[in-house]
Amino acid sequence: MNCVGVRFPHSPKIHDYGYSGEPPPVDSWVVVRSPRGLELAKVRSSPHPGRAAGQVVRPATPEDLDKHARLKARGEDIQWWLRARLRREGVRAKVLGCSFTLDGNHIVVHYAAEERIDLRRWVGELGRMSGARVEFVALGPRDQTAFLGTLGACGMEACCSTWLGEFAQVSIRMARDQQLPLSPEKISGPCGRLLCCLQYEHEHYQELLADLPRKNARVCSLQGVCGKVAKLNPLSGTVEVLTEEGSLVTLHKSELNPG
Repeated sequence: MNCVGVRFPHSPKIHDYGYSGEPPPVDSWVVVRSPRGLELAKVRSSPHPGRAAGQVVRPATPEDLDKHARLKARGEDIQWWLRARLRREGVRAKVLGCSFTLDGNHIVVHYAAEERIDLRRWVGELGRMSGARVEFVALGPRDQTAFLGTLGACGMEACCSTWLGEFAQVSIRMARDQQLPLSPEKISGPCGRLLCCLQYEHEHYQELLADLPRKNARVCSLQGVCGKVAKLNPLSGTVEVLTEEGSLVTLHKSELNPG
């Protein structure tokens, strides 16, 4: 099926949606039929074959955009009401946002909590207030950052809230391979988890490290300088060697005795 990639508000993930007739232009707003109902989405990719998660119903009209704005404001009112209720009753949960589908028949409440909690007791009251079917969705630390948006350590908007569609597995080994300080403040993102960007260049670092001796290995230079590898500099292709005399010498990989 011919599809276009669309992106929903508050989510950087791209979903394939089928269309009929002329393909909607990239960066245009469209109304789609999702499993939740009619929703507003922005086209983010050109036509391509794919497996459709739903159907593009029509290009969004000014009336659709106006209705979306009014429903967004209504969702914010409900969000503040629910926050006040939870605070008053001592429920340790953070309401991140309440969003309606474009037809107003479904409202999704995104929340975060350190412990497992049951918010179903408010379903009836929220349903009567909103006139919609209520769905609660719990978000983990990384999903919270993607949902709310923030700045990363680089000073740019966080990848997870702008373009990163899936969270890749990140490990402390990636920080070690890149010779980064293992201080949590240096290698953690605003979400408190390891930086997603650690995996972007990891494969390149692995290739560079393959040409260098391991840390703490004993090496000798072609000139006869011997010692223990104290530090690796994969980008420059050098190692810092603590010699038997106690001095620190920087040697390029081409200067090391291969034996």
